[in-house]
Amino acid sequence: MNHFLSKEEHKKYNEDGFVLREEQFSSIELDFLRVEFEKTVEKAHLSSVDGKVYNLDGKKFVDIDYLTLQFEPKPNEQHLKVIEPAHYLNIELDKVINDSRLTDPIKSILNVDRLSLWTDKINLKRPRVGSGFGWHQDSPYWIHDSNDVDALPNVYVCLDEANKSNGCFRVIRGSHKKGCLPGTFDDSQLGGFYTDHKYFDLNDSVELEAKAGSLIFFDPHLVHGSSPNESDQERRAYIITYQPRDRVSLKSGLIKNLH
Repeated sequence: MNHFLSKEEHKKYNEDGFVLREEQFSSIELDFLRVEFEKTVEKAHLSSVDGKVYNLDGKKFVDIDYLTLQFEPKPNEQHLKVIEPAHYLNIELDKVINDSRLTDPIKSILNVDRLSLWTDKINLKRPRVGSGFGWHQDSPYWIHDSNDVDALPNVYVCLDEANKSNGCFRVIRGSHKKGCLPGTFDDSQLGGFYTDHKYFDLNDSVELEAKAGSLIFFDPHLVHGSSPNESDQERRAYIITYQPRDRVSLKSGLIKNLH
């Protein structure tokens, strides 16, 4: 069975910059993935003691070889927020990266037969702790590392039900058509990575509430973000970024071709 995008889905992706497919993973698969996620988080915590620690805009980061860990801002700095790339810490994540439910639609988007990995990351929003992500595009983060930033589509895997109260994924519909947009360039260290609000219309924002096991395919230029987790529920997500075959991955410079 193939999972390629339909003609209607492809049109929606081109017009809106994203496509949502609900409940693609079963409850049994999700239970397994959640266990592996928490193993990965635990391993990242243990590895962090040997890494290079630095702060940007009051947020703690740790670099360990190819791996970057981002922690929640104070007073919750003991909680991990982002692990990137994550697959180095757990070989079980390769099964998700290579799953045809993810790769077939990406092949449709890129119009290629084979893929390689650009990067993958775990995004964590612990209950009552997880902070939000400001409006941003992925492309400005990568434009100096990739010669073809347009060809870096993402898949967002919902490990938990995502809703407004726990900080679901939200997007600016159609914003990808404007390409790589300017950042805010304020006095902060990371402001340049957050999209200047005058270049998009908040009236076009969509909150993508989704059930656990759902997949969101989205363009690297799509403006997106999320709110804090103000609920008692977990909101964990696995985000994988693909590219055509035989291209080097972010950070490592190695090629990770996929099945």
